[in-house]
Amino acid sequence: MKRLKDLPDVIPIFPLPGALLLPRARLPLHIFEPRYLAMIEDCMKTPHRLIGMIQSRDVPGSDERPLHAIGCAGRLSAFSETEDGRYMITLTGISRFRVRQEVKGFAPYRRTEVEWTDFTRDQGDEERDPGLKRDAFFSLLKRFFAMHQLSTDWDSLSDADDELLINSLAMLCPFDADDKQALLEAPSLQTRRETLVMLMEFRLHGGDDELLQ
Repeated sequence: MKRLKDLPDVIPIFPLPGALLLPRARLPLHIFEPRYLAMIEDCMKTPHRLIGMIQSRDVPGSDERPLHAIGCAGRLSAFSETEDGRYMITLTGISRFRVRQEVKGFAPYRRTEVEWTDFTRDQGDEERDPGLKRDAFFSLLKRFFAMHQLSTDWDSLSDADDELLINSLAMLCPFDADDKQALLEAPSLQTRRETLVMLMEFRLHGGDDELLQ
């Protein structure tokens, strides 16, 4: 993966509810709104080609949707255009960031000043999870998938390295936006796996099973 040493201070933001991007993971997106089509076109003109994926928060009685403090930037690594002008893109996760403030301007999409220093390890090597007990984890996962009528290639999943396994499940499992934010903010792969386990146990109306730590 290409590592970017000089990350920009200002990036465009795509606040897509429930969409989670993590470092070194890939997120396919279908772009069709005019403001985000413009965002993609502007992004492709920059040397870093970064877009920040982030969750917004509901404020009762207000049309404003403030952003969460932490998101993850992805590099636009694949692009294609459909015959009717929509874009199919893939973002490859580079690093999480902390929002400083939104940038006002004439762009139709949102932009923010960001800080990267809290997440320098995101551009390092893949993480391992020494506490992962695969047999117990997959037992829980199969019950969770059965409950939600989800299917997967279990052989490929069982062969995946720790980071690919845990981050892919964090991105793909049907959790709400606050749960996705908790998975994003987990300080390590092990804590992300522990959060993922707790969320699955909760959805399975847990209490009968010991948390898999």
